[in-house]
Amino acid sequence: MLDTTILIGLGAPEIAIILVIVLLLFGGKKIPELMRGLGKGVREFKDGKDGTDSDVYDRDGNKVNKPL
Repeated sequence: MLDTTILIGLGAPEIAIILVIVLLLFGGKKIPELMRGLGKGVREFKDGKDGTDSDVYDRDGNKVNKPL
């Protein structure tokens, strides 16, 4: 039988409750900004871990040419 719980024993009802609490705390407009920042952080972490040289972006997410 397939177990539908996540690593620490969270099922669908617990995850839904956590998502509702996060939505109430941060509001609908702030969550996309938080996720965008999280995505950039994960990308930078992976690039640093792999030793790759990725593109540089400014605060608005626009690509910036790196000096040689």
